[in-house]
Amino acid sequence: MEIIDAIILGIIQGLTEFLPVSSSGHLELGKAILGENKMPAEGLMFTVVVHFATALSTIVVFRKDIGEILGGLFRFQWNEETQFVTKIILSMIPAAIVGLVFEEQLETLFGGQIVFVGCMLILTAVLLYLADRAKFTNQPVTFWQAIIVGVAQAIAILPGISRSGATISTSVLLGIDKGKAARFSFLMVVPLILGKIAKDILGGDLSMETEGFGYLSAGFLAAFIAGIIACTWMIKLVRNSKLSYFSIYCLIVGIIAIVAGLYL
Repeated sequence: MEIIDAIILGIIQGLTEFLPVSSSGHLELGKAILGENKMPAEGLMFTVVVHFATALSTIVVFRKDIGEILGGLFRFQWNEETQFVTKIILSMIPAAIVGLVFEEQLETLFGGQIVFVGCMLILTAVLLYLADRAKFTNQPVTFWQAIIVGVAQAIAILPGISRSGATISTSVLLGIDKGKAARFSFLMVVPLILGKIAKDILGGDLSMETEGFGYLSAGFLAAFIAGIIACTWMIKLVRNSKLSYFSIYCLIVGIIAIVAGLYL
């Protein structure tokens, strides 16, 4: 992998992890264009590294919120912060179950299945269109809603379905305040990403050759910087009901991906 390719893919991951256009889907499309699907071992390590970068960018953007949550949690009381952490844990359960039980089946979908990615991008477009027209969005996140949003996150494991798009859209359609929906959506994924990385490392699935350090570092920095920019921007976009723009984008890219997969 060339460093320029790593930077491009890192920027794609950083932007699309937070913008509701599917980071996994765009990474698959990017790898197909750049030819990176020919190097599965390096591709797995690179994917883990850039996902860690976006998790770190989330922590940086929400550092004050995380500090308050941890401070309240260690008071060992059933306060707002403890309830929020409980909701985060509940939201993680569906994705954790799907990831563990269907890991092998899911891996087959991350091997250049461009037509499938295109179909899922169109589904994302529909979700964003519906969410952008939701009128009554002034509720906090409840425990049951956290589970439902968690199911949406589990479905978004599929390449082409935007995780942020699915979780934010589901939250908004449930009547949750748009700002709180974005905050919950971005924070709920951090433990899952870190858990997946720990699982891959402890399971011995990852290895890094010395010569790969350069492109991994470049991809990490690109994803981290792009992630901070996209996360901050996305919070403003959700509050201002601008999801329809991304709906149109996902529809167009989805159609292009399907046509390319079938005829090119």
